[in-house]
Amino acid sequence: MNAFVIDAFEFCRLKDQRDGEFSVEALPRLAEESVDRSGAVKWSLRGGTNLHGHPQMILSVSGRVRLLCQRCLTPIDFAIESGAVLVLAPDEGSADEMDALLSDEDVEVIVGSHAFDLRQLVEDEALLTIPLSPRHEACEKQLMPDNVAEVEKESPFAVLKNLKK
Repeated sequence: MNAFVIDAFEFCRLKDQRDGEFSVEALPRLAEESVDRSGAVKWSLRGGTNLHGHPQMILSVSGRVRLLCQRCLTPIDFAIESGAVLVLAPDEGSADEMDALLSDEDVEVIVGSHAFDLRQLVEDEALLTIPLSPRHEACEKQLMPDNVAEVEKESPFAVLKNLKK
């Protein structure tokens, strides 16, 4: 079995903990968003139970990825820094019920599995942190500089005046 596939319920029951690092290149969907597939994502996952006795995992993700600035079309280094509390449900119906019961926006209810892929979980969390339209705070080389000299346009009435002559 793959070292990154776990039994999520057993992981929580045993209060297990794992951490590691994935290169951006090893996360295909994140690599697709990246300019040059460089960078890495560090992660840490702890299992346990919440106050209601439901299995839960606490995930933290950090790292760097190079994205394309949508303003100047040059690479921008983006810091990934995220954490999530994930409560496990046995199926979709239970997940909806638990989500309504908990009514906490800081806690996400997901369907657990006996073959849970940690790599996909880390990649999902990293993807949720990157902006839809990444931009530098201030681009060094803008496509259209702000100080473009305004061209004086001749008034349409002046053109008519010249036609009268």
